[in-house]
Amino acid sequence: MTEALSKTAIDHIVRPRNLGRLSGADGFGRVTGPCGDTMEIWLMVRDNRVCEATFMTDGCATTLASGSMVTELATGRPVAEAMKIDQDEILRCLEGLPPDSQHCALLAANTLREAIRDYLAVSREPWRKAYRTY
Repeated sequence: MTEALSKTAIDHIVRPRNLGRLSGADGFGRVTGPCGDTMEIWLMVRDNRVCEATFMTDGCATTLASGSMVTELATGRPVAEAMKIDQDEILRCLEGLPPDSQHCALLAANTLREAIRDYLAVSREPWRKAYRTY
């Protein structure tokens, strides 16, 4: 399979960025894709800008690469811009994935959006953060 992956994708598989849980996160999302892989994303937000994003997954190598890339793309962006990160942008930045693995980029984009929705909900109702479980 490695011959079907770009050097960028392989680099994110071998050296994933932002891997791990984030204590005290402002936003959290967990999504299980149709293939059974689950991804979790934690966000820290300051001045309505994603200042840190981390992830964990139980998925395959291309899910790992997609989670790594989506957290890199989100970090530093305003929340509204980060919400627009989609499967196509992740695939473009990874320089593509094999057709049967492209759903991994969709999983990463959906999980990021879930974490942003959680951040926005907690921003409106801060008491929710006290009841969050990861």
